[in-house]
Amino acid sequence: MPRFATATVTELSQIGLLRELPGEQLTKLARGMRRGEVAAGSPVVLQGDEGDHFYVVLKGLLAVSNPGGLGPRRVLRPGDYFGEVALVMDVPRTASVTALTPTTLASCDRATFDEFLRPLFADD
Repeated sequence: MPRFATATVTELSQIGLLRELPGEQLTKLARGMRRGEVAAGSPVVLQGDEGDHFYVVLKGLLAVSNPGGLGPRRVLRPGDYFGEVALVMDVPRTASVTALTPTTLASCDRATFDEFLRPLFADD
């Protein structure tokens, strides 16, 4: 079983959304985020699945698509994130995300998301 490394504060500070977090919170969030490698062609999330993780793209390219749709809706690049809709709205995954190239992601579970990230998505 692979040992999971945690994401670094330096990596997370490159993500626009996460720059809004105070340093101490970013440090705690980094401890709760796991880095993972995804092979090209591998799905990360599938539309309709239960959403239990939030992801940020550290390296690589991913396609966001809806099965039955015509091609990818958009491409995710380093600095982008996904998975927040299912967690914020408590709905199944609204799209599928598949790695186009070898990809490095950082992800956190719902509890970590709720503690540190949900406020960033709250309506003002």
